[in-house]
Amino acid sequence: MKSGAERTEILRRSLRVSLAASAGFYPFLYGLHDPVLALYALFAPIALGLLSSIPGSGRQRAEVMMKALPVGLVLVALGTVLAVETWTAVLGMLVVGFLLAFGAIGGPRPAGAAPGLQLFYILACFPPYEPETLWLRLAGLTFGVVVLALCELFLLPQPPGPTYRATLAEAVATAGDTIAGRTSLSPEALRAAGSRLRLSRIPPAERPAGPGRAARGLSQAGSAARRLLEQLAHQTETGELRRLVRDGAGACAPPGDRVGGVGTGAGPLGGNPADTASGSLLPQVASLCDETAAALRAGRPAPAPQRMDEAIDAFQQMRVRQVTGPAAEVPPVPVLRRQAALLAVAESVRILEISVRVGLDGRRTPPIEPRELFWYTEASTPQLWLRRVTGNMTLRSVQFQNAVRIALALAAARFVAGSLDLTHGFWVLLAVLTLSRTTFGQTWEAIRKAVAGNLVGAVAAGALLIGLGQHTEAYAAILAPGMLIAFALGPLLGIAWAQGLFTLVVATAFAQIAPVSWRLAEARIVDVVTGSAIGLLCAMLAWPAGARREVRRTMAGLLQECGPLIRGTVAVLTAAPPGSAPPPPTLPALHRLRLAESAYDQFRSEPAGSAPVHADWHGVLIAANQILLGAQWLPRFDLPANPLPPDAADRAQAGARALARTTDRLAALCTGERPPPDGAPAAPPGPPGPPLPALVDLDVWLRSLGAQLARIEAELPGEVRRAARGTAAAGAAGAAAGPGERGR
Repeated sequence: MKSGAERTEILRRSLRVSLAASAGFYPFLYGLHDPVLALYALFAPIALGLLSSIPGSGRQRAEVMMKALPVGLVLVALGTVLAVETWTAVLGMLVVGFLLAFGAIGGPRPAGAAPGLQLFYILACFPPYEPETLWLRLAGLTFGVVVLALCELFLLPQPPGPTYRATLAEAVATAGDTIAGRTSLSPEALRAAGSRLRLSRIPPAERPAGPGRAARGLSQAGSAARRLLEQLAHQTETGELRRLVRDGAGACAPPGDRVGGVGTGAGPLGGNPADTASGSLLPQVASLCDETAAALRAGRPAPAPQRMDEAIDAFQQMRVRQVTGPAAEVPPVPVLRRQAALLAVAESVRILEISVRVGLDGRRTPPIEPRELFWYTEASTPQLWLRRVTGNMTLRSVQFQNAVRIALALAAARFVAGSLDLTHGFWVLLAVLTLSRTTFGQTWEAIRKAVAGNLVGAVAAGALLIGLGQHTEAYAAILAPGMLIAFALGPLLGIAWAQGLFTLVVATAFAQIAPVSWRLAEARIVDVVTGSAIGLLCAMLAWPAGARREVRRTMAGLLQECGPLIRGTVAVLTAAPPGSAPPPPTLPALHRLRLAESAYDQFRSEPAGSAPVHADWHGVLIAANQILLGAQWLPRFDLPANPLPPDAADRAQAGARALARTTDRLAALCTGERPPPDGAPAAPPGPPGPPLPALVDLDVWLRSLGAQLARIEAELPGEVRRAARGTAAAGAAGAAAGPGERGR
């Protein structure tokens, strides 16, 4: 059921497309008596205004249309030249079809314009081979696109929606108010604030999905903000946030005003010194959140790029001084754990602030630590595009799969239509283009309804052509209102109505261009059925499950890369002497994460099948992000000056091995394979050892990951969990980062 706003926009779009199509068709056909000009002026607005789903406001759509115009002109010229032979047109269709469909890697706007651009080549690559009419085709196309862009700008334009920057600023401000104690929100409210940053809830035109530095920076900032709000939600659930704010406020207060006598030997926990370390860092974290939110609202990056780095370094030095001082001043383990939680929050805020600065500036910058996470800030724009292209040139990329599927289907349709010399054969390709879906089930459902609608529409069109005969003035009178009705009712009532009404529109249009009979309706239904059969065959042979199977594979690959990261991170911190172990490489895991996110995004866009999906894929992405972030900031801020006690180091390494076995087991379960045998049982969770910041921070990180992985495994179907009976995720107790989405 469409909302009122969606229905209004459909009606307005119908008016804009109908007016733009009529503005060129009638003058060129009846004034200049040129059917070629009229045909391209008619189909150009239909291609970019109706067949394409260009997102955004009227101004944004008009901008995309004008940028697509030069590409459309090239495609029409290419199709006109390659129409000389069927085999040349087929090869051209294969290449053009793949390139335009693969262009979806550039973001929602290129993806939205791709179907309309496909139609430009399809129209031009069919006989008759008339290269002398090329300039007429280009002129008609230009006129139609320009008029449509003007209609988008001035005829009931779609107003702009909320920007991603505004939504992100609201989320960051919420985090800052919570950290500063200015507001007290429930865990559900904090998670809801983070959920509003999910790309599925952002208008497509505002999603930071492009390969450029600005888009990558804002996307990374959104992930950091969601992680920050999830951390605050969990600490609110456990009560740690309230204690942390209270302890920090007490440490910052004048001696006579400190809560619980802090400063005189009686801290808030009774008999413990003030948490001066948290008191020094907490206000800076809250202040940086406020400044970052203000920068997002203003659209200008905040200054002081290294401010949080220095604050975290000072925080860690103060913690080390506390634990190495007199025994009476050593904070208890609960305080150290809260400090570890604050350190994780501070690191999230640091990543957030840097990402926002990059997203607002968009320029190349000097190296930013960690360079593995901010590699894109040093790269040029061509390098970023090349990285996006090469990263998706794999059979594991759903973007690559979709491009191959649509290119093969269109090329096959062009070959069949040309070989059988089908009348109006471009309708075969149009059927493939409009009815292809990412799964076999969706394609069959669309084709079943479309064929039924076309049958009814063909009967009605045949009756119309028989009744009106060659009275072109009658067809001229009903074309414009017919387009208005068809382009409005089709999207409102469904694909069957859309196909049936469009059949009437094309019959009415072609009856004015050349003498036709009721056999035009017959040709229409034959072409649609032929295109539907080709599309269905390709959907059955080329990745028929869509992203459902691919999301399992990519998540398994991501989990397999997480195990070495966990072991490598712990090895760096427990090495003797400190710093002798190399940091683990994070780029393989980052690459796997991008593929998993892409597959998950498409999976979320596909309707659920008959069998519900219970796997917590979103929880896997959250856990992988936390592993990647910990692999960066733990060695950076927690590398000890002296070797850790051997017993504590052995305990941490055993916990890391147990977690790595858990990720390997989950990876096997994701793909339905038998999990590998669990090794030696992990030691039961216990105290981290001496109250050293490095050990406490590492223990909190491992326990949090253990709880997240245990929750992910618990979300798997019962029969899958039974395959791993007798194994358990290490570190299930302790801090956790809140549940991910269940099901989808």
